[in-house]
Amino acid sequence: MRSRYVVGLGANIGQPEHALLAALIALEADGRTRIRARSSLYRSAPIESAGPDFLNAVIEIDSELCPRELLERLQSIERAAGRERPYRNAPRTLDLDLLLAGDRVIEEEGLSVPHPRMHQRAFVMRPLLELLPDVDIPGRGRASALLAGCADQRIERMGAFGQADTASPPNRIEARQTGTRQS
Repeated sequence: MRSRYVVGLGANIGQPEHALLAALIALEADGRTRIRARSSLYRSAPIESAGPDFLNAVIEIDSELCPRELLERLQSIERAAGRERPYRNAPRTLDLDLLLAGDRVIEEEGLSVPHPRMHQRAFVMRPLLELLPDVDIPGRGRASALLAGCADQRIERMGAFGQADTASPPNRIEARQTGTRQS
């Protein structure tokens, strides 16, 4: 059985856009996860940290993985991209966050869904609302109403995410009733 998830992507050191595109390819590589849609690419200032601006995006996926397995897969992709965690909010070669697991609320050791700070981050909320304008964040409310809480954070839409890269999936992927993909 496939479940629907929302994942946040970010990077601010190395080659951020390349890292984000490579993460999309890696996520689909084993055939158990399919990207349904992806937001535009955004540039945002670091929050509670110093360093270069981040590139961010949000994707909606279908996956055969349970939330814990998906989190482990995301962390594996981060490690393969050279992600280190020397301190909280350190600059990152790649950051992949499990934001939503349908309408589920999960509180387990090392796994909190919805992501506990997503509603406080413009770099999550703006791309999320681009993809899913009517989404509710379980336990928090309508995402569109929560965006005002991070209005003071600098974020800029950069445009389509990876459209020049023909190896990457198109910006919006939807399943036809027959189960095939279209762009």
